[in-house]
Amino acid sequence: MARLCSSRFEQAARRLGWTRIAGLDEAGRGALFGPVTAAAVLFPPEVFVKRPKKLADLNDSKKLTPERRSELAPLIREYTLAWAVAEIDAQRIDAWNIYQASRQAMQAALEQLTIQPDYLLIDAMQLDVMIEQKSLIKGDARSISIAAASILAKTHRDARMEEWDAVYPQYGLARHKGYATPDHLEALRVHGPSPLHRHSFAPVRDAGCWAVGAVQESLPLEIWPHGT
Repeated sequence: MARLCSSRFEQAARRLGWTRIAGLDEAGRGALFGPVTAAAVLFPPEVFVKRPKKLADLNDSKKLTPERRSELAPLIREYTLAWAVAEIDAQRIDAWNIYQASRQAMQAALEQLTIQPDYLLIDAMQLDVMIEQKSLIKGDARSISIAAASILAKTHRDARMEEWDAVYPQYGLARHKGYATPDHLEALRVHGPSPLHRHSFAPVRDAGCWAVGAVQESLPLEIWPHGT
């Protein structure tokens, strides 16, 4: 039986005449804090024909341990013809919505590639670009190009969360990477949200209203004298 995550979609595109095939994916779409990150990866054709042994376990980043993702990321960069990572910050996520922000992050990563692809494999999304593309549901577990992009996006975003943990240690960002874990929700309840939280997301919005330190003052009521 063939591996679920394989190069069959890349090879099918090559049989149709496409030669520069890029995979795109995002990380951090469901997080409450920080940017959504996207990566684009363009492998040379020989990777699709015979996958290097060092990339044998290339798969959806969520199915790999953090240690293995960190090992694979530099190997992916080594074997690619071109790669790029882009971010869309929390303020723009709040302004646009997370779906549009994810699309913009992918498009930004695509524009940063030093080699222009002629075919795109994208995880469950379509981009408004004049390039032939195929959207794959659960593409990060089916296409090695999308899987590689998911790993680069995830490791980049995780490193950013480590940096922000030093600025906002009260939230534990290094542990949960900004996702809605019980300890993150409790930290939001106690401290309220930071400027880099996604304030359009319900748990953050609610925490801003009901944080432990928040004070709700009574509205002044005018007393009208009787008989007027």
